[in-house]
Amino acid sequence: MRFLGSVIATGVALWVTALILPGMHLGDDSAPVLNQVLTIGAIALIVGLVNAIIRPILSALAMPITCLTLGLFQIVINTLMLLLAGWISSLLGLTLEFDTFWWALLAGLIIGLLAAIIEGVTGLGEGQRERG
Repeated sequence: MRFLGSVIATGVALWVTALILPGMHLGDDSAPVLNQVLTIGAIALIVGLVNAIIRPILSALAMPITCLTLGLFQIVINTLMLLLAGWISSLLGLTLEFDTFWWALLAGLIIGLLAAIIEGVTGLGEGQRERG
């Protein structure tokens, strides 16, 4: 349930970020609303899978440089995960594109912040807690 909540929060964050940033392109604007929602959901699922599978490996490999930069390199890792998700989604015929690396970096910051706020307010990213 936690993964599904995280995907929903990421999808909303992706949608809001695409509305804000002119350098981020998400889905086809001329498509019907249902197609746009399904596209955003599929891309959010791809982002979630990339963050669940590849991000921990890359973070472990980049631990020395992350320590050296006092954790700021995690922003670069977040950007790379977003670009990788965009590449994977383009292979599947979905649109998640950025004009430059810097737009992807800014989008990663905004998406991370919005997803954290959404998960915190709604409790979507929380798993079942033990009762005691």
